[in-house]
Amino acid sequence: MPAVKAANPRQIFGAEKWMRITAVSPWRGVWLIAHAWAVVALAAFGAAAAWQWSWIAGLIATPVALAVLGGRQLGLAILMHEGAHGLLHPDRKMNNFLGQWLTGAATGSDLHAYRAYHLTHHKFTQQPEDPDLSLSAPFPTSPASLRRKAIRDLTGQTFFKQRSHQFAAAWRGVKAIWRNESGDAAAKRDTSAGRMLNLQSRSGIDAPVANIDGAKTTARTVGRFLAIQLILLGVSLLFWGWLPFVLWLVALATTFQLFLRIRNIAEHACTTTGSEDPFSHARTTYAGLIERTTVAPYWVNFHSEHHLFMGVPCYSLPLAHALLGEGNYHHRMTIELDYRSVLRKVTASQPV
Repeated sequence: MPAVKAANPRQIFGAEKWMRITAVSPWRGVWLIAHAWAVVALAAFGAAAAWQWSWIAGLIATPVALAVLGGRQLGLAILMHEGAHGLLHPDRKMNNFLGQWLTGAATGSDLHAYRAYHLTHHKFTQQPEDPDLSLSAPFPTSPASLRRKAIRDLTGQTFFKQRSHQFAAAWRGVKAIWRNESGDAAAKRDTSAGRMLNLQSRSGIDAPVANIDGAKTTARTVGRFLAIQLILLGVSLLFWGWLPFVLWLVALATTFQLFLRIRNIAEHACTTTGSEDPFSHARTTYAGLIERTTVAPYWVNFHSEHHLFMGVPCYSLPLAHALLGEGNYHHRMTIELDYRSVLRKVTASQPV
């Protein structure tokens, strides 16, 4: 299939406005990463303090903390995605360090493999070549099917399935590194290790890596993931004890999975995406405080704008949305008022 048609930003905004919304700040990306980790610390240690104060307070605080932690874990994944687009920092080396170690490693993603994979998604959005097609292909579905997925996410089943496949691929990579095995130089680059988690059952983290190089990448990815977990464990033990780290892990296995799924659904499921109209490639969903805390951190809900202009940093997407409104482009876009509306839409028909 041909690549999807791209928008011409200079025709839409003009040169001055385009320069304004595409400027990459040397400090805002760093601030967003610091914000994400500060919220993680506040939620984890705050819930631990609540348990110390009273078991009733702990029972109340724990689900709130798990929701906040899952939302910030998704936020770290989103900021890694920013790094994949080179939008965390204007210096490429700093951008890649921030995206690889301070964001992606926390949830077990590899920046470089993800970049190659994700740019293919942008080039062939919703076409057969789109590696993310399995995120939207199952929809519309039944409410019962969506509930079953949510239950699997919140009970840790999705996490266990995905991590077991990831760790199995990593072990294959460790053996390849130990034996000094090399992949076929003529083989197509394997980007499967860079796929985001929770890509349904047919692709992504629970699909085997395609070759030795992919297995090695997965091994290094898991190594960084475990290193970050050890650092978090050390911080938790140093300042409090086991509980903050346990809350982080429980959120990673439960709420993060659910929020990631909902975000994935909202971006493309049941849209009229096609190659002819670049304004139809994704959905923008308005988000209130609760959504921004959980399923839509760091302006990821402005996904239509991101697909139209993938060189716009996340913190400038609201401005891009406002400028599109001023230019009378909103009527061409897929825009939902909230995430509940999206979930109603993707469960409105019988499963295909």
